[in-house]
Amino acid sequence: MGSNEFVTLFFLVAAVLIFLQLRSVLGRRTGNEKPPFDPYSRRDSTKLPEGEDGKVVTLPKREVNDDGNRFAVADSYAPAGTALNSGLREVLKADQNFNPREFLDGAKMAYEMIVSAFAEGNRQTLSSLLSPEVMEGFDQAIRTRESRGEKVVSTFVGIEKADIVQAGVRDNEEHVTVRITCQLIQATYDKDGKVIDGDADVVSEVNDIWTFARDVRSRDPNWKLIATEADQ
Repeated sequence: MGSNEFVTLFFLVAAVLIFLQLRSVLGRRTGNEKPPFDPYSRRDSTKLPEGEDGKVVTLPKREVNDDGNRFAVADSYAPAGTALNSGLREVLKADQNFNPREFLDGAKMAYEMIVSAFAEGNRQTLSSLLSPEVMEGFDQAIRTRESRGEKVVSTFVGIEKADIVQAGVRDNEEHVTVRITCQLIQATYDKDGKVIDGDADVVSEVNDIWTFARDVRSRDPNWKLIATEADQ
């Protein structure tokens, strides 16, 4: 096997491992499904609607009283009596496998993958992580960029902070909203190679509020991004 074939095989295996890890951390549960709603182009408002579908092991439902251990994870993340704690308890009632801290780890991984894929124009990666409506907005932005001959060069430095700020269940769909602060180097070049946005030599702070959702009846463990908002 030549060196080029070995490198290609290495990155293919790495990509599969990252995808499997993302599937395992970003949620788990059971059932059937409906499509979500909210376009990327509307970053000034966050909608919280429908879900996705899929295939994984169906987990049995069981009733647990409010004093059961299941809600300890909500209490450990947000003080009892707060709106966030109540929202997390709603999610835990519907999804006995939900864990706020594990979800947050998966959300951070998804955030980096989505930001990087958008800069690269990688529609395949984006379509696996976004709701159809959000994907439509991302795709439109990429097509506009491509039609102008523009190119985005982006380096993801890291996530400084990530917190769950809202959670709940609506119409059999669990949704969790995350506020993320990250460091990013990004510049957009026109067809002549001139920087028209951003700065290739400066690390910028980016603040976003993203909402992820999934149908609680679905066997698909994956969550998808259904709403984006710039945190001013």
